[in-house]
Amino acid sequence: MSPTADPEPAVSAGEDPRLYARLLTEVYDATMSGRRAPARPREVIGDSWRRVQGLGVDPDHAGPADALGAGELERLRRESGLEEILPDLTGSLRSVLQDSENLLVVADSRGRVLWRSGAPAVLDRADRLGFVEGADWAEDSVGTNAIGTALVSRSAVQIFSAEHYVRSHHAWTCASSPIQDPRTGRVIGLVDVSGPASSVHPTTLALIDAVSRLAEAQLREKHRLSLDTLRSVAAPMLARCDRPALAVDGHGWVAAVASVPVRSRVMLPTDVAAGQLWVPSLGVCDVEPLPGGWMVRPADPADTVVGGESVPTTLRIDVSDTARTLVEVQSRFGRWSHEATPRHAEILFLLAVHRDGRTAAELAADLFGDHGRAITVRAEMSRLRKAFAGVVLTQPYRIDPAAVVELVLPDDRARLLPQSSAPGVRPFRITQ
Repeated sequence: MSPTADPEPAVSAGEDPRLYARLLTEVYDATMSGRRAPARPREVIGDSWRRVQGLGVDPDHAGPADALGAGELERLRRESGLEEILPDLTGSLRSVLQDSENLLVVADSRGRVLWRSGAPAVLDRADRLGFVEGADWAEDSVGTNAIGTALVSRSAVQIFSAEHYVRSHHAWTCASSPIQDPRTGRVIGLVDVSGPASSVHPTTLALIDAVSRLAEAQLREKHRLSLDTLRSVAAPMLARCDRPALAVDGHGWVAAVASVPVRSRVMLPTDVAAGQLWVPSLGVCDVEPLPGGWMVRPADPADTVVGGESVPTTLRIDVSDTARTLVEVQSRFGRWSHEATPRHAEILFLLAVHRDGRTAAELAADLFGDHGRAITVRAEMSRLRKAFAGVVLTQPYRIDPAAVVELVLPDDRARLLPQSSAPGVRPFRITQ
């Protein structure tokens, strides 16, 4: 998820923050009252305001729910995957922020504040907002803010003054940058710097984005070392193997191969166990445990386990979470899950509600309102089918008719894929 361009600061170098804050207040007040605004908000802000309005967030009274207790907070810290890099993640920023008016915050993938540090005065101000450890700062909880909006946009974001959706946050500025786990591709959390609006600085966003990229590099290096260890264990076994095989870690990353085309990763089931299972792009495979991973060998058709009643493949598409879409495939050979990108979440939802399938032109209209963008759709479908080989079919694009599809919707249909502006998704949002 490394950014393709430098993140955009809320206030440009040389711009007077006080004058800009007054303009933002005029834009905010006009937008909230339905009047013509003197200027447009930045695209990332306008998109977020529309989302949180659809979620029913109250700009005058919204605030995070009660913070988690100490035990639950400690559990989330352990499960976040951030503890091992926390000293390096926060160390460099603490030295920069020392004696400043800013808070340093680390949050998890759902916007929960896991750790924070700063001067007592700014901590007291944050306490009054509910900006405390264990609090939920996702968009559907407190509206537009750097933590929640960065998680939805999956990019570094700086929010200044009246760009915040909730009025009580207008005295603040905040900047956040997501951290992606290189093993899974999932955002596991983010780093945030927040403080009084007067402390806004255009370099803050670039600084924390650089820290996030450093954290990802550290995770990537730890992963490389673990693959090296697995490779040293597996190499002698692969040399003696009498048929094609791969040594992979628990996330499917390939450490070594024997008589198999080189690839970087295979998709493994959620709960890998020794025996036979189906692996996308490889088919039915025999799986055996290795220290730190698994030996995966394409099965001989003569040895494939058959018999008994045929168990249909089940595709569970869970769009109930406003922050992410989880897709689970279960068949007689095992179960595996995948976190879909926002675009793939839209496509899978559309294919689930149109079981007879969609042509590339129809999907282009569904996604972009433009039948002519079929080439873009074909490129996305090529990537999607690599993850769901044998489940997502072509001519037309469709989910295997023999598969059972379970579509899990949010309780409030107005919250269906809130980040999506696809014309084909909008009719399925029913305001309650």
